[in-house]
Amino acid sequence: QVQLVESGGGLVQAGGSLRLSCAGSGSIFRLYVMGWYRQAPGKQRELVATVTVGGSPNYADSVKGRFTISRDKAKNTVHLEMNSLKPEDTAVYYCNARPGLDYSNAYWGQGTQVTVSS
Repeated sequence: QVQLVESGGGLVQAGGSLRLSCAGSGSIFRLYVMGWYRQAPGKQRELVATVTVGGSPNYADSVKGRFTISRDKAKNTVHLEMNSLKPEDTAVYYCNARPGLDYSNAYWGQGTQVTVSS
């Protein structure tokens, strides 16, 4: 069964750090763009960061300089290192994997809660 499993969410004070991890169960993820999205209460899901098969990252402006995305293709995993966290980073974070620009065939993880207290 092809799926994405996230881990690493939790509660942290403002200015702190968390590391999210996402493991893909299928080898197909080696050929997929992988990334993280988040959804805060009452808001739409938004892009946080993505990383291509070749390792090129892309970040939302709101997290540039604070978050770092990386992937381990051999292990089908993607990580999100989050530093200098702010209360506005509070959201459910979802792992995502898609074949290039084909968003219709994307896979999603179940989500992990990140809460940043002020």
